[in-house]
Amino acid sequence: MLPPDRRTLGETVLHLRIIVPADRSAAVADLLADDPGVAHLAVIPGAARQPPGDLVLCDVVRESADLVLRRLQELGVEARGGISADDVELTLSAAAEQAARDAPGHGEDAVVWDEIAAKTGEQTALSGTFLVLIMVATMIAGIGVLLDQPILIVGAMVVGPEFGPLAALCVALLRRNPRVIGRSIKALVVGFLSAMLVTVLSTWALTAAGLVDRGMLLAERPLTDFIWRPDALSWVVGLLAGVAGMLSLTSKKSGSLVGVLISVTTVPAAANVAVAAAYGVWPEAGGSALQLVINLCAIVLAGLLTLVVQQLWWWHVARIQRGTARERVTGRR
Repeated sequence: MLPPDRRTLGETVLHLRIIVPADRSAAVADLLADDPGVAHLAVIPGAARQPPGDLVLCDVVRESADLVLRRLQELGVEARGGISADDVELTLSAAAEQAARDAPGHGEDAVVWDEIAAKTGEQTALSGTFLVLIMVATMIAGIGVLLDQPILIVGAMVVGPEFGPLAALCVALLRRNPRVIGRSIKALVVGFLSAMLVTVLSTWALTAAGLVDRGMLLAERPLTDFIWRPDALSWVVGLLAGVAGMLSLTSKKSGSLVGVLISVTTVPAAANVAVAAAYGVWPEAGGSALQLVINLCAIVLAGLLTLVVQQLWWWHVARIQRGTARERVTGRR
């Protein structure tokens, strides 16, 4: 049983495993020892074989992690050794608590840019799973459009995987990474076009089977007609969703992401384009296409602006942290 004044740390601490050449080991150890956000530092000389060098282990609170990783890369550790980072699910340590108190900022707000870039970069792959998910989601939404069923629309929003490439595009634009920008745009374009084509074919097949008909699209649909009638609020909702989505990603609040997915009309708009095109109702197809473009642009713009604000804030935090480190070094001298 922990004393009442003690607390546990979970998911706000990263465990670093660093392989460093022997001639840089002392500099790395000093860098980590001088950082107030680092705890549990251990150096095992000669433990690394591939590549050869010393093994350095430590825990770092998330609010200090980005600066620590950047300084390690400046020392050339990435080029001649290696750096691995894992989330620590549970930490019971007075030293870690002290590190969390000494490091500027709050762990839940901290952004580890290398982690975000790696996580979002993985979601730009035009994989079979991505294509199947976006196709299935769009077909579900297409049926929801014809039946005027919001439940099916919400289900399609949750199934749709499009937020991954959108988040990756925001991060890549901020970091000026043309390769990831291209992969993200390719995933979105190919994914949505493939999904709409499959939905057109599935609509024709369902019509031939007598399960749906053109009259269902032309009938009054009070619960889902917002999909093809964009207005100023479509832009507002897209912006708010982009902010919430990026914050849920950078702060590891994945539960909030589900709410983001069911608040934006991307997959349903693509589905409405496909169904309307299948029946030749071009004004509705055009309105749905405009809704899709509005939401995609709003999410990217808001996500990018959110990242810019976070970057500016953490630059300010990093300056505070560097000043604290200089004061500690001066005090020891």
